[in-house]
Amino acid sequence: MSYVPPVELVTRMIDAGESKIFLSTRDTIVRSIMGGATLTIAAAFAVTVSVTTGMPLLGAVLFPVGFIMLYLLGYDLLTGVFVLAPLAWLDKRPGVTLGGVLRNWGLVFLGNFIGAFTIAVLMAIVVTYGFSTPPNEVGEAIGHIGEGRTVGYAEHGLAGMLTLFVRAVLCNWMVSTGVTLAMVSKDVTGKILAMWMPIMLFFFMGFEHSIVNMFLFPSGLLLGADFTIMDYLIWNEIPTVLGNLVGGLVFVALPLYTTYARTKAPRASTPRRQPRRGKSGIAAGMPVDDQTQQTPATAGV
Repeated sequence: MSYVPPVELVTRMIDAGESKIFLSTRDTIVRSIMGGATLTIAAAFAVTVSVTTGMPLLGAVLFPVGFIMLYLLGYDLLTGVFVLAPLAWLDKRPGVTLGGVLRNWGLVFLGNFIGAFTIAVLMAIVVTYGFSTPPNEVGEAIGHIGEGRTVGYAEHGLAGMLTLFVRAVLCNWMVSTGVTLAMVSKDVTGKILAMWMPIMLFFFMGFEHSIVNMFLFPSGLLLGADFTIMDYLIWNEIPTVLGNLVGGLVFVALPLYTTYARTKAPRASTPRRQPRRGKSGIAAGMPVDDQTQQTPATAGV
């Protein structure tokens, strides 16, 4: 497994951020739609595994397959570009502006939502036989997730909002680490192993991922869960997006950039000063014993 050291890794991240900012609107939207769809169908898969087996850990172990597929195919997630795009701006790459970063974020958000909402509709059809029957056990589980992560937070007021925000921060710390580790190896096996770990962690811990939520909550609304669109926006999606932004920047982008891209080259070691010698050839200012040891054997003859 070929390993990419951190200094080279950060350069690759900056290059990737620059390329995403200059990507055309069409390509950004297409890649973002497919990124959102791929990740969220994996979320549906993980929920299905957890419900049918009664083993949430198994669902978390298998969920990273979606993340791995989308990054191997070069698709985009908002949580990933929250880290990569700002690095190109911080590095002052030619032509990269704050406006370009914000444009990239907006397009990726839109594309991810389209992809996630599409999967939400398709899965709602699957678990209700085309809306002809009540949702099956998987559909009911998705609805309960939506209720618990909206009105469940609202019941605790500001403490609930703080908890939601912190879960979102922790989530994108892990997801952005997965994005970073996708570049830490040059072969497919190494990339898969490196990405798997942080993605499994965030899913099992119940952290808040804005793109996964773009699937879970519309699905819950389509399946008759007891919360509203405003509950979803105020008590989940908006705080989650902000928390994901903070988590990716503060815990991944800035530490890596500061210590590997902004660190100056190490100072060359200062040559050792040679002792000054007197007319006799004995080093001045040295103890007599040391002078004797460093004087040639023929000195004084």
